[in-house]
Amino acid sequence: MEGKAKVKIVGRVRVAGEVSEIEIFPEFCAGLKGINEFSHLIVLYWFHRRDNEEQRRTLLVVPKKHPSAPEVGVFACRSPSRPNPIGLCVVQLLQVENCTLKVQGLDAWEESPIIDIKPYLPRADSVSDAITPEWTEKGPRT
Repeated sequence: MEGKAKVKIVGRVRVAGEVSEIEIFPEFCAGLKGINEFSHLIVLYWFHRRDNEEQRRTLLVVPKKHPSAPEVGVFACRSPSRPNPIGLCVVQLLQVENCTLKVQGLDAWEESPIIDIKPYLPRADSVSDAITPEWTEKGPRT
């Protein structure tokens, strides 16, 4: 199975900021049908600025957005430096216009490739009794 995965880029971040715009490429635009019925989405994107061999070899980090965090493995945090530089973010959907999504809360950079978008389903995506280390309670949302 090694080396067999193939990812299709379905869009890009056109505008990054307080309100971001995600452009879905025309050949994938039909996949947005019904998305306007959801208030929140899960956006999977590529950390394109961290896609190099050095960053992909990184396995231990001190999470920069959490000042009291200890050194942890990349699979125990949301560092953009990782073997596969995939980002995940829950965003609020503000508007759908043709093949463009206006969202709030996206932490991706402009021109970040979009890998996939999924609807946020509280019944499936929220775990009320989840346990996390204390250091994750300090710092900004990630």
